[in-house]
Amino acid sequence: MRPKRLPNGHYASQKQMTIKEDVKKNNKVGENDSIDIGKEENLEKNESGLAPKKDGLMTKLIGSSANPPQAGDLVEGQVSAVEKAAVYVDLPPFGAGIIYGREYQNARDLVKKIQIGDKITAKVVDAGNENGYIELSLREARQALVWNEAEVAIKEQKVFELPIKDANKGGLIIEWQGIVGFLPASQLKSEHYPRVEGGDKDKILDELKKLVGTRMSVAIITALPKEGKLIFSEKTSEEKEKGKMVEKYSVGDELAGVVTGIVDFGVFIKLEDNLEGLVHISEIDWGLVEDPRKMCKVGDHVKVKVIEVKDGKVSLSIKALKPNPWIDAATKYKKGDTVKGIIIKYNKHGALASIEEGVAGLVHISEFGGSEEKLRAALELGKGYDFKIALFDAKEMKMALSFAEASKKQ
Repeated sequence: MRPKRLPNGHYASQKQMTIKEDVKKNNKVGENDSIDIGKEENLEKNESGLAPKKDGLMTKLIGSSANPPQAGDLVEGQVSAVEKAAVYVDLPPFGAGIIYGREYQNARDLVKKIQIGDKITAKVVDAGNENGYIELSLREARQALVWNEAEVAIKEQKVFELPIKDANKGGLIIEWQGIVGFLPASQLKSEHYPRVEGGDKDKILDELKKLVGTRMSVAIITALPKEGKLIFSEKTSEEKEKGKMVEKYSVGDELAGVVTGIVDFGVFIKLEDNLEGLVHISEIDWGLVEDPRKMCKVGDHVKVKVIEVKDGKVSLSIKALKPNPWIDAATKYKKGDTVKGIIIKYNKHGALASIEEGVAGLVHISEFGGSEEKLRAALELGKGYDFKIALFDAKEMKMALSFAEASKKQ
């Protein structure tokens, strides 16, 4: 057989000609089906990513090593021929590479964009098969490039605006460069964080689902190629600045703020631009508060006290600026006293009875045989009854009341 001249100007070896003929026979392709190899073009494929710029990422990855490529290496070469079942790549001074068989089928979406003269990056599958070609994979090279791009994005703290694809109880699902990534709820900005009392996972999921379909500015914070994990964060440099802002606040600081949001579990107070603090429902007033919306409204100017600074968050209290009623109560009540109390709330432990504004004690359900029905029948909400103080601790603001003991005296 007469040696055939390759598009790179070299002559093919007997083995190289054999594999090329096999490709044609297996796919019933004639000589005329081959793309014109004399055409001189070098078109960049920015959209497909198959033709990196000369001084791009691949130049750094591949370098100018004179060592023969090994399986797993990324190589760059010029496409010398494109056929219906194979792509040939010139890899001087090591010979010719080929993308065919399964690797060709796996990369059909990329192959259809390739033209003769294009410079492409591929991953070495076999450094030298029995026919003398270096077998290449486009799909694996593409994945390697994407993961390397992710590492660069982490180092440079690049921000991407990406759509939210889905949500689960832990956070949001995002897709970047064909890789499915995860945005944990803990990495959301305060305005997107699911504000759910008690951490109810079903309610958290409901809140997260509201974000599906929206776009967010996020940064990659973790890339683990072997595990296929890509972790994002919405907390950019702006959030880091917020962390610095929080550091200047200390427990005990008294501040003025504006109510910016009210939820079932508390009130959000704006302390300064881009910084809010939370007043939990238990810190709104010394008396029982069941609905924060009845205590204030958005836009109200309030005074608050810092009670905790932790993990970049400021916890506030409104009631801490008011006189503590337990201090005065300590001078008036003691264990064994009989007092009048009004039933203000039921819970799983029993009934809560207030003996004065801000001072309440628990009547335990065990006094009623553990029956909630019997407790509610004996102690109606909003009505007053006599109780005996079974426990009184003003420092811990705890009081236990007995209905049975008070009834015995009567």
